[in-house]
Amino acid sequence: MACINPSFPKPLFSLPLRHQLRRGMALWSMKKDPSLERALSRNRRWIVNNQIKHLLLRSPTRSLPVKFLQKKYKTLDMRGNALNWLNKYPCCFQTFPDPSGETEDLFFGFTKRMAELVEGEEVTIEASEPGMVNRLGKLLSLSRDRRLNVAKLNVLKRSFGFPDDYLFRLVPKRPDLFRVINRYGRRNTMEIELVKWDPQLATSAVEVSAIKNGWEPHFTCSLPSSWMQSHKRFEEFNSRSPYISPYVSNQMDEEKRTVAMVHELLSWTSWKKLSILKLEHFKKEFGLPEQLNRLLLRHPCIFYVSNRYKIYTVVLREGYNGSDLVEKDPVVVAKERLGELMQEGLHEYNQRRKVLNLEKKRKRGEIELRKNSQEETNDVAALDKAERREERERFYKVLFDDR
Repeated sequence: MACINPSFPKPLFSLPLRHQLRRGMALWSMKKDPSLERALSRNRRWIVNNQIKHLLLRSPTRSLPVKFLQKKYKTLDMRGNALNWLNKYPCCFQTFPDPSGETEDLFFGFTKRMAELVEGEEVTIEASEPGMVNRLGKLLSLSRDRRLNVAKLNVLKRSFGFPDDYLFRLVPKRPDLFRVINRYGRRNTMEIELVKWDPQLATSAVEVSAIKNGWEPHFTCSLPSSWMQSHKRFEEFNSRSPYISPYVSNQMDEEKRTVAMVHELLSWTSWKKLSILKLEHFKKEFGLPEQLNRLLLRHPCIFYVSNRYKIYTVVLREGYNGSDLVEKDPVVVAKERLGELMQEGLHEYNQRRKVLNLEKKRKRGEIELRKNSQEETNDVAALDKAERREERERFYKVLFDDR
């Protein structure tokens, strides 16, 4: 019988499936950062309500039949009754009969407060158009051919804060900078091209920070000093060659240029994070390596890689202070206001349901004992409060007595 060296690891394919999965996941592992994990936590309800908001905005009357939303419910990845969902957010949505009176269908639309916030978001987007032009110009400047496929760019439009109509909103206003071309005549081959090179667009966030602070361009480590080994490897990486701008083709240090490229892309996103899967769609355009995930994991001082919700995401560490963004884009602030109103509506709905449920139980006599117990607790609390008040009065009488 052949002797097997026990120190030699077993091939991956010979291990049980659960061990294969664990080892595969280990390739993506990074020590969890609780603060950044909180920043990545998605509010599923907010996402669904945001999609409902976009459905209403596409309607000329800003209203839609509830049964239309019910048909769309599966595409929103939700189950249940659409009307029940709308009733959970009385601050955001309201229902009413068919405005035209032609049918008996129930319609829904924005409440007054929600409509005001939506209008405010639109005003903010319009005011942010110069910044959007700047971001679009930088993305095109980073690409190898100075052009990007529109269908592929649509995948990243939310991350960079572009509205749905960015193509019609931004390109016609800046014909000196952008143009739409279609070299092959097919719908999915439409591209946005940078008309002329602008040196101001080709200045990276690292270089802007260096000019502002009066030092040479270099990356900064956002990990605590207790991460000694990571700091040591970061210093070696930072000092082995000068900073390489992602806007310049350089074959001397491909890893450093790739780190600069990902850093620059994340710097111009609204939430300083990107899905690695979406980022890999642009390997050719941005010159990214095949195993981008491995490269990102080698630089924990700069990037944080998370697999929350089984979606691998890379976060720019310096963009966050704990779980809060260091700098918030005005559009992000406007969206957060919408989120707060949604949360307020849900709280109002839950409180109303709680009162109704208590009333039902009281009628059935299920909470009579609890009620008596609660009354006793209230009496004790009132007596304790009266005793504390009398003691306070005695204290102040002694303190301020003239004698």
